[in-house]
Amino acid sequence: MRLFLLPISTRRSLIYCQRLNNQISSETTYIDKLTTRASNTWLRWEKAEKGWRTGWQKKVTHYGNKLFETIPHEEWGLKSIPPLSTRRKDAELKGKNEVEVIFPGSVIAEDKVKMALQEFAGDQRQGFHTKWMWATIIGMPLSAPAALIPIVPNIPFFYMVFRAWSHWRARSGSRHIDFLLDNRLLKFATSSKLQLAYEAGGLDVSMKELDNDVEKIREKTPQVISKRDAETDMERMLLTQSNSGLISELMDVPELEEHLQRAIKQVEKALRAEKELQEEKRDLDNVNKEVGPKR
Repeated sequence: MRLFLLPISTRRSLIYCQRLNNQISSETTYIDKLTTRASNTWLRWEKAEKGWRTGWQKKVTHYGNKLFETIPHEEWGLKSIPPLSTRRKDAELKGKNEVEVIFPGSVIAEDKVKMALQEFAGDQRQGFHTKWMWATIIGMPLSAPAALIPIVPNIPFFYMVFRAWSHWRARSGSRHIDFLLDNRLLKFATSSKLQLAYEAGGLDVSMKELDNDVEKIREKTPQVISKRDAETDMERMLLTQSNSGLISELMDVPELEEHLQRAIKQVEKALRAEKELQEEKRDLDNVNKEVGPKR
């Protein structure tokens, strides 16, 4: 499998695991099959036509997708990492399943990549998912009364089940990273394609433009890389929505685009909230300074 460590801002990164085709076929578990079946059902509900029999399915998926967008991108990323089974552990220890970490070396140094992975694998992260996994399990019985509603299934209960599974899967992914770090089984590799995608950030260029005029794009964007210093600069975005499709296309990982879009959206929202809070605090301090002398 391959891990992608992609900086979204100067202080926050996305992690995503790409499972290779031969591993997918040989490592599919019963839980994976259930997950695939649930995903297919959800997709079928999304495509349901309007009507009194199936209209509720479309509404459920509409509001459900809005709820899914609020789930932190870190959780989605960790869920993409397969749980550490006994067979997988033995294969990785024996070097049969190589685990590569792909990152843009001109944007983030290898030691910073290791630090980011340690945060994803840390006790705080695992404890967070353990806490909320049990909280949602405890909350399942509280959703039982919703089963009395005719025709419509017990949506609150199924959402609780999904969130419990989601936290369990994210904790499993975190533990897998921890295992790989402890046993030094990760192979770190920079990607020139990723670096180029970051250099093209904000220019809204296509694959065709990259292929035809790489040097021209690099001439336009030398400042993009040179100013990236997470320790001295204020936190700022390194990717925009226009980058998500370009990166997924360059790396030939179509499913990565959705994860990038979600992460970029969430980080942008967080930075806007922090900026508004700082402005409110600054305004309050100015008011206090003006009022203070009069007293």
